Amino acid sequence: MQEPNSKFIKVRCPKCKNEQIIFGKSSTKIKCLVCDKVLAEPTGGKSKIKSRILEVLE
Repeated sequence: MQEPNSKFIKVRCPKCKNEQIIFGKSSTKIKCLVCDKVLAEPTGGKSKIKSRILEVLE
């Protein structure tokens, strides 16, 4: 059985320091829930993370 190679990632917004959990292979822009800053952008595969990664969740 094949393991999925996508993960959830806990990130911190560089603007307001809010922490939230995002999907590592999102197909849409992910914005901070507090200040609306873009945290990650889709690239066709893995998302380009534009914030500090705190933890990779299994």
